[in-house]
Amino acid sequence: MPVLERQVTLCNKLGLHARPATKLALLASEYQANITLIQGDKQASAASVLGLLMLGSGPGKTILIRADGEEAQAAMDAICNLINARFDENE
Repeated sequence: MPVLERQVTLCNKLGLHARPATKLALLASEYQANITLIQGDKQASAASVLGLLMLGSGPGKTILIRADGEEAQAAMDAICNLINARFDENE
């Protein structure tokens, strides 16, 4: 299976803080896929809230999402949709 990659920009007001990191990790764990978020020289499993927080991804930062596995395409689409929807935050 090919490895999928897509870049997205965090467009919510506070970036990848605790609430969005939790939403992203819960969503990622629903799929049969290995999903990694990469920012600069740091990377984290999308299923790890702590790992996502350690990326230090603030608003306006561009991150690379890498996914492989059985449901990689569906996971990639869902995660990108969540990020582009500003993690369903009103701000």
